[in-house]
Amino acid sequence: MNAARLTIAQPESGEYDAYYDRYVSLVAGNDILNALEKQLPETTRLLSARSEREGDFRYAPGKWSVKEVVGHLSDSERILAYRVLCIARGDTTPIAGFEQDDYVRNSPFSRCRLSDLVQEFAGVRQTTLSLMRNLDQDAWMRRGVANKNEISVRALAYTIAGHELHHRKILLEKYFTAAQAPVA
Repeated sequence: MNAARLTIAQPESGEYDAYYDRYVSLVAGNDILNALEKQLPETTRLLSARSEREGDFRYAPGKWSVKEVVGHLSDSERILAYRVLCIARGDTTPIAGFEQDDYVRNSPFSRCRLSDLVQEFAGVRQTTLSLMRNLDQDAWMRRGVANKNEISVRALAYTIAGHELHHRKILLEKYFTAAQAPVA
C-alpha cells in the first residue's frame, strides 16, 4: 500500500469523452477515493432497507427491476475497474465497449436475492478501492482508449462514482417513492 494517500482531483474535460460528463459532473469534491468510500455505505444502506419483493419492482414496463439495476452497477463497475487496471499498468491495447442491455438481459439478476446482489456490489466496490488505493500519481494520469474514446484513469474513477450516483438518483426518484405501485 502507498505510505501516503493521494488526493485525486476531478479530471479535466479533455481527459474523457463528453458523454461521460453526465457521470463525472455528479461527483462533488476533489478526492475520488474518499467519494467512492463514502458511497459504499450510503448505497448499501439504501438498498439493504428494501424487501426482496421490492427487488423485483419495475417503475414501467420494459424498465430494469431494482435487482437488475444493482446487478448493472456491479457489472459496470467491474468493467470500468478493468479499464482502470489496464490503462494504469500502461497497456495500450484498445479496450472494447459493452452493451449494458445485453449484459442485463443475459444475467441471472432476476433469480438472485436482492440482499445477495447488494453484498456482491459491496464486494466489487471494495475490490475497486483496493486497486485504486495502490495507484501512484503517474498511473492516475495515464490515458488509454476504451470504447473507441481516449480516457484517463482518474476520469474512469470519477465515472464509476458518478455512474453509481446517477443510478442511485433514479432508484430514489422512480423506484422507491411511496406513490409507485408495482408494474406486473
